[in-house]
Amino acid sequence: MAQKHTRPLSVGDPIPAFSLKDQNGKDFNVADHIGREVLVIYFYPKDESMVCTKEACAFRDDFDEFVQSGAKIIGINAGTVASHKEFETHYKLPFTLLSDPGNKVYNLFGVKNVLFATGRKTFVIDLKGKIVYTHEAMFTGEEHADEALKFIRSSLGK
Repeated sequence: MAQKHTRPLSVGDPIPAFSLKDQNGKDFNVADHIGREVLVIYFYPKDESMVCTKEACAFRDDFDEFVQSGAKIIGINAGTVASHKEFETHYKLPFTLLSDPGNKVYNLFGVKNVLFATGRKTFVIDLKGKIVYTHEAMFTGEEHADEALKFIRSSLGK
């Protein structure tokens, strides 16, 4: 089973293997996507909360640009499959939301809690499965999408 990291994952680290259920109840295995597309994995505290909604909508609004850059967006938190489905439907989110009960994957990535909430951190993973960029800002959700897209455009030549 998943083990807890003692330190946060950072640039240069390989991402851990994981499999979770998406908002449609289907299995999502990250290994199936490594090598096919750049992965933008963002951890966020809660569906429908103010900052998390702004963050999700920023990823939604830039979705076409991420796709044109060869990137797949994946949002992860401990919310249920049903909660993620409602969040997706409410805000017309065109990307994958994964349910991480017990925060197992959250802990594998070493994302730290902030105050009484799970943390907010974005990782960009290259085609080799290595972390090439991270962004952490708890109270400004929109900048996660903006900064990840800027990094992909400038550093990955897309």
